[in-house]
Amino acid sequence: MANFSSSQSPTATFGNCTDESASFQNIYTSLIYSILFLVCFPGNIIVISTYIFKMRPWKSSTIIMLNLALTDLLYVSCLPFLIHYSINGDNWVFGRFMCKFVQYNFYFNTYSSILFLTCFSLFRCCVVVYPMRCFSIQKQRWAIVACTAIWVASLLAISPMIYLVTTKQSSTRWICMDFTDTEDLKLARWFNWLLTIFAFLLPLGTVTLCYAMIIYTLARGPHTGTAYKQKARNLAIVLLAVFYVCFLPFHILRSVRLELKLHPVNCEVMQQVLNIFTVTKNLASLNPIGNLILYVVLGDNFQQAMLSICKQILKTNKK
Repeated sequence: MANFSSSQSPTATFGNCTDESASFQNIYTSLIYSILFLVCFPGNIIVISTYIFKMRPWKSSTIIMLNLALTDLLYVSCLPFLIHYSINGDNWVFGRFMCKFVQYNFYFNTYSSILFLTCFSLFRCCVVVYPMRCFSIQKQRWAIVACTAIWVASLLAISPMIYLVTTKQSSTRWICMDFTDTEDLKLARWFNWLLTIFAFLLPLGTVTLCYAMIIYTLARGPHTGTAYKQKARNLAIVLLAVFYVCFLPFHILRSVRLELKLHPVNCEVMQQVLNIFTVTKNLASLNPIGNLILYVVLGDNFQQAMLSICKQILKTNKK
């Protein structure tokens, strides 16, 4: 998700079509979420501790990445609810409020992560490509203003989720519905396209352009060290992988899924879409792992600070 991730009932999703692979999907989804929680919950706590206690003085990039780690921690904190939901056969037992809260939280993580990574890329592009003209942008106040704007924009952008997300009873179980399963499909369609265009495709184009400019500028600069160029390339690869591998397939399949709900096709096609959507949904949920790799790639200072935190934790546990 964001980070988005949740399980949907196939019957609720595809009307009279039945899902023959629901059991496999539940096992697959619960396994992915469990691994994600075990890796990213302690991982983000260590990252946040490193930024707060070891990375001083804070630069603008430090403030942006700290906020990204906070949103990832909020995301993975809700994973136990979805793990229980998948293991329990898509039966939501936590009530309507928690369904709305969990879904809202996942979409918030997805789009705040996209915007934080875009903001980080813009700051980095300005510093590398226009170092003299953009010297002031490295000051803390600009990062604080940008992060505050991203929190507010993300919260407002997904506010329709409060209306679109709900629970629904199906035979003997309660289903926590995604916004693509709402009865108001026309509103969901418009909401999906607005999110896709303005909260994903526009940032995707911006990030791609930023790293193309960064790599081009460094390639032309003979004074730039090989190690610095390699670090910039590694950073571009990891960040673009998060966008193109985690987020892009999810947005494509979500749009296809909504269009097919508005223009129904046969059950076989619906089944194939559901299977692919399940895979892309889990790819989207893996973006916090990409972010953890990103923190490490950022530089040696962070790596040394994180190792120091880990050593302190190990010493405390031994006592």
